[in-house]
Amino acid sequence: MDRLDPAVLYSKVLMLDLQSAYAGCLKPFCRDHGLIGIRPQPNASAADIMAVLRSNVDLGGIMLFEHFGGEGQGLALARDIHAARPELPIFLRRAMTASLAGLAERDAAMFCCAYALPDLAPLAQALDAAIFSRYYPNAFVRTLAVMTREALADLFPGCEVDPQTPCLAVKDRTVYGEMFTLIAIESAWCRGYMMLQVEEAAFAPLLDRREADALAFRELASRLGEATNRVWGAFRNRYAALDVAVPGEARTQVPIVVNHERRHISFGSDDPQLCLKYLLRRQDNPAAPAAVLVQRLVFNLFWAPDAFRENPSVESLVEAGELELF
Repeated sequence: MDRLDPAVLYSKVLMLDLQSAYAGCLKPFCRDHGLIGIRPQPNASAADIMAVLRSNVDLGGIMLFEHFGGEGQGLALARDIHAARPELPIFLRRAMTASLAGLAERDAAMFCCAYALPDLAPLAQALDAAIFSRYYPNAFVRTLAVMTREALADLFPGCEVDPQTPCLAVKDRTVYGEMFTLIAIESAWCRGYMMLQVEEAAFAPLLDRREADALAFRELASRLGEATNRVWGAFRNRYAALDVAVPGEARTQVPIVVNHERRHISFGSDDPQLCLKYLLRRQDNPAAPAAVLVQRLVFNLFWAPDAFRENPSVESLVEAGELELF
């Protein structure tokens, strides 16, 4: 894959289609429309595909051929996917007709749209409505990644921190790993939450001290909590320090629902979430598997990107005559 712009938002889609269709026109379509297509291994079973779904928390949607896996098998697979991950939009490619005509009403309700080759215009329109309906300023995405990388590098000394391409996780509420932090974030142009999510076993080898499991857990919890505080502090200093609260302003809140057994969290919003991943490796053991940290931002309470702004720097205030240097 070509190197992607780290400040431009993409969305990952699981491609369940024929290799010929993907190589012929779907792959360039994905490239031109901000999609990263991931495909299961050849001859993957339905169980293998469901395992892929369980392991990917930053998917934007599913692109499915109605005969993927054999005549009529695509619809059966769609039912399993929809039952397991109902929040993910499914875009159905049909062999003959570019509509949901002929499907049972219950089956048709699973899909965002139906399209047929070579006309991909209906697919492009559905993607804009289902995946790319929320805009995140590139400057904000880029700065957030830098803030987080710096906090992680400082709190996990001796580790290389590699930010991955930011993605939109559409209506995706699956929690990654067993540990996550949650903090409210807000400015004049946003209100919501930030989460950092990790697998405990993957991060334990990154700790400096080798302690009993209970103590290692507390040490990791402490570092994740501190990383969350540092990112929020950097965010506040850059974007929110000069915001003035409106007296008597109504503060809308919604319940946060958590199902621990199913690793599910809901913030009461279907808006696309911003998802960033960071790979951490010890520099003295670069061949070891990387530990993954997933960062999610959910602006479910207020989002006004047109009002996005950074606080003025000290240098700009001096130039404007509002501050003097001594």
